[in-house]
Amino acid sequence: MWKFIVRRLFITFPQIVLLSVLIFLMAQMMPGDALSGLIDPNIDPAAIEAQREKLGLNNPWYVQYTDWISGALQGDLGQSFRYKMPVTDLIELRLVNTFWLSVATLIITYLIAIPLGITSGRYNDSWADQLITSYTYVGFATPLFIFALVMLWIFGYQLGWFPTSGSVAPGTEPGTFQYVVSKIQHLLLPAISMALITTVNTVQYLRNEIVDTKQKDFIITARAKGASESRVYNRHILRNSLLPIAAFFGFEITGLIGGTVFVENIFGYPGMGQLFLESITQRDYSVVTSVVLLFGIASILGALISDIILSLVDPRIRIK
Repeated sequence: MWKFIVRRLFITFPQIVLLSVLIFLMAQMMPGDALSGLIDPNIDPAAIEAQREKLGLNNPWYVQYTDWISGALQGDLGQSFRYKMPVTDLIELRLVNTFWLSVATLIITYLIAIPLGITSGRYNDSWADQLITSYTYVGFATPLFIFALVMLWIFGYQLGWFPTSGSVAPGTEPGTFQYVVSKIQHLLLPAISMALITTVNTVQYLRNEIVDTKQKDFIITARAKGASESRVYNRHILRNSLLPIAAFFGFEITGLIGGTVFVENIFGYPGMGQLFLESITQRDYSVVTSVVLLFGIASILGALISDIILSLVDPRIRIK
């Protein structure tokens, strides 16, 4: 088991290094630079060029990359030109919001997906299965950003059940009970919107696992030995079908990364996704590269977690 984990870690490290290089090169290929469009045009061009030289923006890309990655390894991701503060501090503020939004989304996803998947798989081809399957088909066909806009319009603006922007009510004192309640109210609607779409993958995966397991030889043998249907289902079918769902957890993390970019901007939720798009439009390159790097590392680690969990569930996939 440990050999498998070590080998996966050896694969993960070069992936992160290659990812950092690609991210930096793509940022370099973007038009303009951190000073483009953000400086008064009346300023002497020579002064602007001197500032570029001072910031190292005229250095070769490999020199800039070495400076950037060496600083990142020390926890220094540079300075945000737009927010006039260290990128590390800026990301720390936004990362907390995205973390809690992701946690809430995962909890809601599994609270919905597991009961629906179990019901659909156990009673496949029934009216309940057809109803749940129809929901998953609609979920697969509905773009997340369209669904989020509809949810915001109905439950935010029309019914007024949830706040329509921000992560906490203005003027709320941090650390108080009202502050916690306000934070939960602000993240519930974006979390529910994401969960109702992302849950369809887990529902279908669990349903197919249960249907497939019911046809296995050891299930037929258990029934032939006279075991009750409830015992066969609970001790054999359900147990074997739920285990792969644990391995699916890492890929859920990866899926959340793309979802937060859309949802946070639609709901005006100040998280990493919103920061990412704002930084692109403002050409805040130090923030863009840092956020994309963190997103990429999270995706790679999510795949690593899935592989490790799956190796625990099914030892046959371990690398010998």
